Amino acid sequence: MTLGDYPDPAPARQAHTASAPLLKVDRLIAGYGDSVVLHGIALDVLEGEIVSLLGRNGAGKTTTLRSIMGLTSPRAGQVRFRGVEIGGRPPYAIARLGIGYVPDDRRIFPNLTVEENLLLAARMSTGRGRWTLDRVYDLFPALRPLRASRGDHLSGGEQKMLAIGRALMKDPDLVLLDEPAEGLAPLVVRHLIEVLREIRGTRITLLIADQNLNFCRWVADRAYVMEKGMIRASGTMEALWKDEQVIARYLAV
Repeated sequence: MTLGDYPDPAPARQAHTASAPLLKVDRLIAGYGDSVVLHGIALDVLEGEIVSLLGRNGAGKTTTLRSIMGLTSPRAGQVRFRGVEIGGRPPYAIARLGIGYVPDDRRIFPNLTVEENLLLAARMSTGRGRWTLDRVYDLFPALRPLRASRGDHLSGGEQKMLAIGRALMKDPDLVLLDEPAEGLAPLVVRHLIEVLREIRGTRITLLIADQNLNFCRWVADRAYVMEKGMIRASGTMEALWKDEQVIARYLAV
């Protein structure tokens, strides 16, 4: 996919002045069985930002999101959301604090309709009522005529829309997205970029794990570059975009 397939880059944004990060990960160590995947990573996300985790497959991006969400228990380190330690809590408890999660395999309920998937997610809502069925359908117009269609009858792009809409129905403050652009057609990716900008405009903070540097450049404020479970570089998205050495070493395929 070429840069011409994307909308214009997001405009420069005013620096955030929050006294404390919305999300702070400090010296996090995590893994599976006897294998250690994350080796003391540290990152923070300010309220209202879009931050990207960049890296090749196997860099540790998914494990980072899973550890934040409580799907993988940290072995050491801290994960703090709004200043509260959440590391080691069960996923449902973390979700109720206001964190949504869109996994790379979407995990929609295939035997339920689009609307049933959305309504089921609403049961986990924080209760502020900012996101409704109509608002999700306005964000993803393609889902409205499919509201009675089963999840397993949707295309990959439609399932991705449903997975994001389902996360929004929980009315979160922070949404974690794992490889949202993977496997999508260029026109769908273009729409996804516009959707993520619109979501960000509703004061929802986004942490996106993706290996697609072009895609992340068009949506993110800052990025962390991961390799072998460690943070190797960080900075504004534009600065990393221009850093040929970092791109060649950690991101080039």
